[in-house]
Amino acid sequence: MIQVRVPATSANMGSGYDSIGIALNLYNTFYMEESDTIDISSTHGDDVPTDESNLIYQCAKKIYDICGKPLHGLKIVEDCAIPQTRGLGSSSACTVAGIIGANAMLGNPLDQQNILDLAATIEGHPDNSTPAILGGFCAALLEYGKVWSVRVPIADKVDFVAFIPNFELSTEKARAAIPKTIPHHDAVFNLSRAALLAGSLVTGDLKNIGVAVGDCLHQPYRFKLIPQGEEVVKSAQGLGALGAFISGAGPTIIAVVDKADRTYFSRAQMYFAERFPNWTPMLLDCDEVGAVVTQE
Repeated sequence: MIQVRVPATSANMGSGYDSIGIALNLYNTFYMEESDTIDISSTHGDDVPTDESNLIYQCAKKIYDICGKPLHGLKIVEDCAIPQTRGLGSSSACTVAGIIGANAMLGNPLDQQNILDLAATIEGHPDNSTPAILGGFCAALLEYGKVWSVRVPIADKVDFVAFIPNFELSTEKARAAIPKTIPHHDAVFNLSRAALLAGSLVTGDLKNIGVAVGDCLHQPYRFKLIPQGEEVVKSAQGLGALGAFISGAGPTIIAVVDKADRTYFSRAQMYFAERFPNWTPMLLDCDEVGAVVTQE
């Protein structure tokens, strides 16, 4: 049996819409092996598709089809810690697991670039799948079916606190809220901040973070779909975060916190328990490893 562990990811990070993402140390673990039937289950009793509509199965089947190998069935056991439909890359984790797991079962005919390209093509953008595969902080773009990316370790000066609400927001709904065209000055606003964000995280120049996560391409429209979302961002910053943004399509909000601030998380827990009881703070760090496959 193949075991695949895939990290959560936070895409966009404010200014880097569909191009910047980071892997976080929260994981889904999947167990996979060939079978005569489709046998899909969850260790926590989560409501997961148990037929051919299961995303992990679909991605695994695609790999078998690409390699010209028949797949009669698959046994999949899902052990998921990444909250579903919360903007933390749960669907990307399934996509990556299906591809990498099937590739391992077939003897690894696809190299890492093939895997990056296919995962991003299935997802439609590379900002979740690339850090999920490579780990770390990644800037990436998808052009003509190929991912062009750079993966860099970030300075060990920041933590990430995810404020996870008890409600979901589908990626489709969040994308539909964004206008199809934008003014030129909005594009410049985000381009300059995305570049500043990447440089600041890599070098550890923390004074820039608050400005660098600024965005006018997607967050102003998505906040309308996230009850209390803007208040959560303001509260996270008011508690001392360097900056805060919608994680992926939302509704989770992530705060970037100076590691030297040892009491930020406990302050956030107490404050949110009183003021925002429907939001749960979770302390996270950057995962520098990415998806890992082992043979059981």
